[in-house]
Amino acid sequence: MYKTIPQTFEQIVAQYPAYAVQMSKDKNGVFSSTSYLELSSEVNSLAASLSKRGVKRGDLVGLISDNRSEWLAGDLAILSLGAADVPRGRDAMPYEISFILGVTEARFCFVENAVQLRKLVNLLDKLPLLKHLIVMDQEFDMQMAAEVAKPEDVQILFYRDLVKEGRTLLDDRNVARYIENERKKGTIDEVATIIFTSGTTGDPKGVMLTHKNFAYQLEAVPKLIQKFAPAQRWLSVLPVWHSFERILQYVIISNASTIAYSKPLGSILLADLAVVNPHWMGSVPRIWEAVKAGVFASMKNKSPIAKGLFAFFVQIARLYSHNKDLLLGEVATFQKRNRVLDVLVSFLPTVLLYPLYKLGNKLVFSKVKHKLGKNFIAGVSGGGSLSEGVDLFFASIGIKLLDGYGLTESAPVVAVRPLSHGVKRTITALEGTEVRIVDETGIEVKPGQKGVIQVRGPQVMKGYYKRQDLTDRVLSKDGWLDTGDLGMWTHKGEFAIRGRAKDTIVLSGGENLEPVPIEAKLCESEFIESAVVLGQDQKYLGALIVLNKKRIEEYLTEKQIPYLVDKLSSMKEVKELIEKTVGEIVSSKQGFKSFEHIVKFKLLAKSFEVGKELSAKQELKRFEIQRLYQNEIQELFVS
Repeated sequence: MYKTIPQTFEQIVAQYPAYAVQMSKDKNGVFSSTSYLELSSEVNSLAASLSKRGVKRGDLVGLISDNRSEWLAGDLAILSLGAADVPRGRDAMPYEISFILGVTEARFCFVENAVQLRKLVNLLDKLPLLKHLIVMDQEFDMQMAAEVAKPEDVQILFYRDLVKEGRTLLDDRNVARYIENERKKGTIDEVATIIFTSGTTGDPKGVMLTHKNFAYQLEAVPKLIQKFAPAQRWLSVLPVWHSFERILQYVIISNASTIAYSKPLGSILLADLAVVNPHWMGSVPRIWEAVKAGVFASMKNKSPIAKGLFAFFVQIARLYSHNKDLLLGEVATFQKRNRVLDVLVSFLPTVLLYPLYKLGNKLVFSKVKHKLGKNFIAGVSGGGSLSEGVDLFFASIGIKLLDGYGLTESAPVVAVRPLSHGVKRTITALEGTEVRIVDETGIEVKPGQKGVIQVRGPQVMKGYYKRQDLTDRVLSKDGWLDTGDLGMWTHKGEFAIRGRAKDTIVLSGGENLEPVPIEAKLCESEFIESAVVLGQDQKYLGALIVLNKKRIEEYLTEKQIPYLVDKLSSMKEVKELIEKTVGEIVSSKQGFKSFEHIVKFKLLAKSFEVGKELSAKQELKRFEIQRLYQNEIQELFVS
């Protein structure tokens, strides 16, 4: 029987009180741990203080913050009272916060620090119901609060003071009993959170997710990933206000494991991996693309012999991994395969390549794996599909990446690649989740054919907050959620993601194509950081390309070509290099149709930024990119 999130947490506290639940850095950057019992005390104290100020069942409480230990405590305290939180990251634009807190009529809002406080205070004239602002930053003090000009009827509260006050309140047995009864009174059908999706094409939509939506996944996900255990450590790098990192945090606490807070920045991430030595890490494809690029970039300054050995063993690993998968029957069957033939073809190469693979592992790959730590079991990737190149590279060198699929409206997990005998390039639906893939007429497609993915299961949202009209567009009366994503079945029942239906580009000649696979292939180049493929209603495809400046500079230095850092994108030699690279990568030899080739490209001088061209999950915000770069895009398609 499912429990609410706070009920699940308290059950774990009772069983594992001394286990570490959080590892967070102090102001000197040193990790310190919090036990389950300590966090439970903090949650109950905060809940008592919030209750005293009027937070009650059914309320909606703002939570504007990035990842930090106080976020989880605040979340659990709000949920313990039967209220729901409305989260957003600190990169949220003022108009987004104003809309979100306005439409939910929030009276209370947690803010991360002084910057977020000032952002919110400037919006108070549009938020007449918002009267309590709770600052989570432990360094925030009375002097800083006094410098904030605010209306008299608005309170600025200190998170640490609320916890301290709550501890005193809980000395009264009636108060302690009330908090416990409120937690017990919670039901799985109550809304736990309203997560607003990015409003790049209109006002944000508030996805209402219940305790049941999350609780179902806490039982279903471990059935595909069977090595979760108490005391394991997870490195947390993704924005927690998104549903993916949020379900990861709930998975962690439901297994009595530990959350270690880090950031998705190369230098910080690598340093924290060494200190935390995690068993798991949740991430998005871009992080793994960056890790792969870093591995290859690190070889550029090695001796010719070292470079040659690396290239040789990478190729051996790919061949060995491919043949081993054929031998074991762990290949994606988008087309029917002859099992006997696969075994006959792969047996001898697998046997012959094995010694070389083991040698490569000892000489080369073990050093890559060492950076992830000796405990590392797997990375769980979500927020977009792994590109084939990244997926196959890590698998071939012995690093497990579990590709996952879902969306905010499904809280978010629909499918994930099993840890044991998972098939690369595919994912498997959670037990209890129904998936169908249909064509434009609503007829289910056969394996190997592309269609739109529809999902039905206990994780599917309650609906969009105060927008029944939008809910009816994507959620049928019998519970099928139209994801808008394109997918394809294998003959064995796994499936793969093939892009977004709304991202499909239709050229003027009527050819239909998906930009995502092309962009993923382009980003496998060591010289390309990001790529956006365009061409709707045009005769051909064009692309906006962001250079990997570090690698471009290394290339120019190797070729003894003088350059200025701020002029790289306009250099003739760089344009010729990218033209050659694009032509080799997106070609008929690589399996791309002639109309999928990139005819023109434009080099951009600056990297894409989260909050502008990228969402917090580091996905491309296509609508925003088309607005920001309309002049460059126009140049691509000038006759």
